[in-house]
Amino acid sequence: MMKKHAQALMEMKGRTPIAMLTAYTCPVARAVERASIPVILVGDTVGMVEMGFESTRDVTIDHMTYHVGAVRRGAPETHIIGDLPYLTDKDPDTALWNARRLIAAGADSVKLEGAKTEVIRHLVDNGIAVVGHTGLTPQTAKSFTKVGRTEQEARQVLEDAIAIQEAGAFMIVLEHIPYDLGATLTDTLGIPTIGIGAGPDCDGQVLVINDALGLGDYWPPFSKQYAHVSRTILQVAEDFAGEVASREFPNNIIAFPGSGKA
Repeated sequence: MMKKHAQALMEMKGRTPIAMLTAYTCPVARAVERASIPVILVGDTVGMVEMGFESTRDVTIDHMTYHVGAVRRGAPETHIIGDLPYLTDKDPDTALWNARRLIAAGADSVKLEGAKTEVIRHLVDNGIAVVGHTGLTPQTAKSFTKVGRTEQEARQVLEDAIAIQEAGAFMIVLEHIPYDLGATLTDTLGIPTIGIGAGPDCDGQVLVINDALGLGDYWPPFSKQYAHVSRTILQVAEDFAGEVASREFPNNIIAFPGSGKA
């Protein structure tokens, strides 16, 4: 699979739906790349789904560079977007410093939340490819309710999305907005829209890998569980504990080809 850079992803708008998954670890990233998913988002969602934080606001740039590096090692031929965590994009110079850290760790582009047009322009002017994000913006949201249900909110989301595009973003994530608003934004904007709870008319869709795997105990209403890995982990742990207690393990280990077991 040949890596798709920003221009190639822009050219997919209106032609080929863009599939995007998050990943935070090397083995998961390796599997996602083998599935030919063109874009991996290393999102600050890692704070909540992997690190146990109550909010994405607890994620630091050090956390993000660690996970971007792990994902890059697992998916060398996939376009990787690195999230700029809370307050790491508070002004143009701070954002550029932190964006360069994500790029150095292995990201191809960075994502930031909100219509921070001055910051986006500064990053783009300095050679950083930027993905925007509007609708529900978890870093600053006071609740996780759907955004854009009133005429005023919908107008603000539309204006923010246009401003993000005009500032130089090559793609934009639309989160938890009415489906008709997602369709309007997709028709209005010249850059690809990636929906997460924004309806089927977006140019692509992103899903948090833990939600897709059913790994955890809570999933957003706009997510889908393609498996229930938490149940599998529980079963494996119970089976292992039982075999240790009965002394069946490790006497029953079966050597598989390529396992390295004698």
